[in-house]
Amino acid sequence: MFRVLLELIRITAVFLILGSLMGALIKLIYASVGINVGNTNGGWLVGLSILILIFVLYRNRLQFSGFYKGEGKCKISKKVSIYLISCSILMLILAPLFH
Repeated sequence: MFRVLLELIRITAVFLILGSLMGALIKLIYASVGINVGNTNGGWLVGLSILILIFVLYRNRLQFSGFYKGEGKCKISKKVSIYLISCSILMLILAPLFH
């Protein structure tokens, strides 16, 4: 029970820290091109794409180094990972178009 609680705290921290860093990086990239997606529908696409990328990273790498040692831990298949990452990158490309 305690390991599960620690893992949930770890997951929350990973999503918050990596999400903030990735959001800042993407905002910096957009700003260098002169695009602002803040307070638009494109901002939602950016946020969703970041969540998808972190989810794939967690399921394929980070879940194996955590506190929880239970069963049921498996990687996402390569085909699904490629599909999710491709959709995420596509959303990042299309985000500036949704004002």
